[in-house]
Amino acid sequence: MGDFKLVSPFRPTADQSQATMKLVEGLEGGFQYQTLLGVTGSGKTFTMANVIERYSRPTLVISHNKTLAAQLASEYKQFFPENAVEFFVSDYDFYLPEAYLPSKDFYVAKRAQLNPEITRLRQSTTQSLMTRQDVIIVASVSCLFGAGNPEEYEALSVTLSVGDQVARRDLLKSLVAMQYHRNDMKIEPGVFRVRGGNVDIYPAYDEQGLRIQFGGNRVERISIFDVVTGKRAAEENWITIFPAKFNVQRMERIQSVLADIKAEMEERVEWFRKRGKVVEAERLRRRTLNDLALLRTTGYCPGIENYSMFLTNRQPGERPYTLFNYLPEDFLIIIDESHMTIPQIQGMYQGDRSRKENLVKFGFRLPSALENRPLLFKEFEEYADHVIFTSATPGPFERAVSSQIVEQLLRPTGLLDPAIHVRRSADQVEDLIGELHQTIERGDRALVTTLTKRYSEKLTDHLTASGIKAKYLHSEVETVERIKIIRELRQGAFDVLVGINLLREGLDLPEVALVAIFDADKEGFLRTEWALIQTMGRAARNVHGRVILYADKPSDAMKTAITETRRRRNYQMKYNEEHNITPRSITKAIKDIAQEFPTPLPIEAELPAANTCEVDELANRIIDLEEEMREAAFTLEFERAAQLRDEIANLRKRLEGEQT
Repeated sequence: MGDFKLVSPFRPTADQSQATMKLVEGLEGGFQYQTLLGVTGSGKTFTMANVIERYSRPTLVISHNKTLAAQLASEYKQFFPENAVEFFVSDYDFYLPEAYLPSKDFYVAKRAQLNPEITRLRQSTTQSLMTRQDVIIVASVSCLFGAGNPEEYEALSVTLSVGDQVARRDLLKSLVAMQYHRNDMKIEPGVFRVRGGNVDIYPAYDEQGLRIQFGGNRVERISIFDVVTGKRAAEENWITIFPAKFNVQRMERIQSVLADIKAEMEERVEWFRKRGKVVEAERLRRRTLNDLALLRTTGYCPGIENYSMFLTNRQPGERPYTLFNYLPEDFLIIIDESHMTIPQIQGMYQGDRSRKENLVKFGFRLPSALENRPLLFKEFEEYADHVIFTSATPGPFERAVSSQIVEQLLRPTGLLDPAIHVRRSADQVEDLIGELHQTIERGDRALVTTLTKRYSEKLTDHLTASGIKAKYLHSEVETVERIKIIRELRQGAFDVLVGINLLREGLDLPEVALVAIFDADKEGFLRTEWALIQTMGRAARNVHGRVILYADKPSDAMKTAITETRRRRNYQMKYNEEHNITPRSITKAIKDIAQEFPTPLPIEAELPAANTCEVDELANRIIDLEEEMREAAFTLEFERAAQLRDEIANLRKRLEGEQT
């Protein structure tokens, strides 16, 4: 397969070498599932990079979080500078899905704002998969959603060579069919312009432009040029131009399915009429006929993805086309932070379907719209021939299915899992302040976790009043601001970060020597065994690392987490003694994610400011989210449920503001 070349000034440690060897042997031995149980700071990504180099297969790395995905992509780019490392996450800066709330008879049209740079990177992913074998893709769970038929995508691509007899007019028609737009003024991905005998194309998947020079009906020259300066960068003998969008369709294909769409519409309209649902029947008839008219004349309509079953020639129940269909056989899947990512994958289908069922039931969409969906978990498993889960706290699914669980408990720096102290909740704030002063005097930083946003803000104010430089971090702080706050903590602009869930930030903070957890005995979402181990692990990158658990009575989760952490710590201490290793803190350059991976991250933008006409929409959105939150809790997606809970609180505040 591909030739993967790992570039690094470091060599694998003994622990990383044995983990790499066991995992590669498992892959070559036909193991479907394996788990790398690696403690925080043990270099799991470096181990997986060594596995990729030795196994030498195209690789898909799936992360549960866009920010973490960007961080991983940055690391893999550094490890594999000569290979194609691609970034595939949702390209929406803002997304409000189409929905209908029957309780209020209120319809919400789809509203979305695309991030063009992320769109370009998604297109770059498919282009690499079509042309190379040495591809590593770092993706979010959005890779489980529809991505168009790869056969159509490839069939629409155009290959040109110098000397080809091609009419310029035919090339322009092909570009339009590939969803490129002519614009002689604006330069952006997905457009082309015509100047004399030249056709300048700005591919949707590349940062450079492509110039095709014609002499009559003959291709005389193909060159790559800088889109800013216009200077020629390279000459090519041939080039393949790929479509500007995933869901492209040849016009003849679109025309061939119009009759099938209309037939389903007529059948469904008749179904409604027989049941006396005249409003639903007429609504569906008008909407569908309007879409058909647009498809017939332009090849596109808003919500075209709802007709994907017809356009991709699938039968009801047949799995949709996704990024997985673009990957070659025998590819490797790495599930990063699997204890978080697997529950997300398992719950995606049901949450998406419950919303669409209302649209179908009340005549907003045809029943076939239900086939525009993410993969079922069982369908995902059909692609999972070679899977490695990585986590410091593997979940029950990973433990149940893995043929082997490989432990990586040692850190290259010799650092130990932090020492743990349990203290009573009485006078916890005063006790914490004393501990923080000692930590800060050594030049170290601290993390403090609380149960509520309100308390995190109050505690931050109290610490500040006590002469401690502190800031809080929670869901109301926007993505870019969160990254800025984390960077400032590392730089020493302040010393203590207070928050609720400091796991989802993917914090890699070697300056942090103290982690304090309030209400550690309150069993629940952020006080489970795995959550406590993960949170305590934030102190494992500093030689002075320690943890204080404030609790009145140790919970079962606390006992298990403490026992496991002490097991790992004792193993690490014994290894250090046997090999005369002196622990040392990790040294890591202070860079933000934008510097590490020069791509604008999708910002989880809030809804645009509401006006009086949008009060009902806000109320209905809250109802929608509450239903999603209950569904997420039911499917054990507690991280997702907590995020939805926070979003509901934000919308309630906005709603109250609009009504006053």
